[in-house]
Amino acid sequence: MSQALPPANPNTLRQVVIDLGVMTIIGILLALIGPFGSFELPFAYRLVYWLGLAWAGYACYRPIGGLITRLGTVLELPEWSLWLIGCLVATVPMTAVVWLVSALPPPLELPSLEAWLATYGYVLAIGSVVTMVFYLVQSRPTASEAGPAAAAPTLQPQTAAAAEPAARSSRPRLLDRLPPRLGTDLVALEMEDHYLRVHTRLGSDLILLRMRDALSELDGLDGAQVHRSWWVARSAVERVERDGRNVLLVLCGGLHAPVARSQVPVLKAAGWL
Repeated sequence: MSQALPPANPNTLRQVVIDLGVMTIIGILLALIGPFGSFELPFAYRLVYWLGLAWAGYACYRPIGGLITRLGTVLELPEWSLWLIGCLVATVPMTAVVWLVSALPPPLELPSLEAWLATYGYVLAIGSVVTMVFYLVQSRPTASEAGPAAAAPTLQPQTAAAAEPAARSSRPRLLDRLPPRLGTDLVALEMEDHYLRVHTRLGSDLILLRMRDALSELDGLDGAQVHRSWWVARSAVERVERDGRNVLLVLCGGLHAPVARSQVPVLKAAGWL
């Protein structure tokens, strides 16, 4: 149900274990309920059947989160539409898995178009519900974020005089989560599904943290959430590039941060563009 990330990252392995644990519970519940006529089968058979389909469904639907993260920065489509497209596409291979398991043992016979569409509908119903449960649990905004202020980027301009006392008193709490090799000169935050890639002038690393939680740990650092997937430090912006209606911020180190179209006038008013 989420984007595939580098397997060497311990946070990724932890999240996969948690997700598979949840899918195992869902598989057991489906075995107990026995939907779509499976209740007539012995429980042991139902348990193997639904556990196998639950794990296979995780493999098919998990990449949707990564698809949303990548396409959302390019297409600027409503997030719900990307989730809908992702579920429709992921249901195709999952339907093939369901048909293959149901058709065993050989010889296999291809289903009719009517039977295939019926199976696709059943799989889409279950897969979409489970995917949305994962999405709501892991990505639902808080009440404060859902308000009108959530539409605008978090602009926190500071004068040099005001910034000096703040720098002396504390540094962003977010930096305490990073390994020392990355230093403290923050460039950008990039959302990657349930993870956050933190970019500094010395490199980048993934941490298991949501964007909204990271923003609360910036402690007044001068920057803006220029896109739902990007926060950028103002001092890291080197130039602005335009391609038609699309606006990109070119950051130090060659990073390119997309600017949401709804945020262009806000950033202009703040003197970013």
